[in-house]
Amino acid sequence: MNKIAILYGSSGGNAASVARQVQDLFDGSADIYNVLDVTLNEIKDYTYYIIGTSTTGIGDLQDDWEGFLPSFARMDFTGKKVAIFALGDSASYSTSFAESMKVVYDAIKDKAQIVGQVPDIGYTYDDSMAVIDGMFVGLPIDEDNEYDMTQERLEKWVEKLKKEFI
Repeated sequence: MNKIAILYGSSGGNAASVARQVQDLFDGSADIYNVLDVTLNEIKDYTYYIIGTSTTGIGDLQDDWEGFLPSFARMDFTGKKVAIFALGDSASYSTSFAESMKVVYDAIKDKAQIVGQVPDIGYTYDDSMAVIDGMFVGLPIDEDNEYDMTQERLEKWVEKLKKEFI
């Protein structure tokens, strides 16, 4: 078992794809789990968690996370760090871009150390509750409109996380 667990929920496949890309960027030092199929017992001993979700509707959390997040949030996060990424559509849902990561953030912010925030510079959107003081609470990814920026954003984010996870 590695020290890093990547947990994702994906409805259309994009969040799963991004989770696999993140895993690849960690060069084999991260295990990956679909929240639809994982138990808390399987993941409780990890030190670092990377949470990935798609955003559905107007800022809604992905369905599989709806069922898993309440129990995940009750885990003991003593000494653990959590990073979050969320997929969103900055054109069709410009006023609620990638807000699902804020739902995850709110559920665990008082229990876990959240890392991996990124500036909201370079994104095309109108509003997002996932932005606090000019920083997204995690990494937003737009595979619908800004797919050409995904790889670079992931590489920079994972390099930042590698420093946080040492």
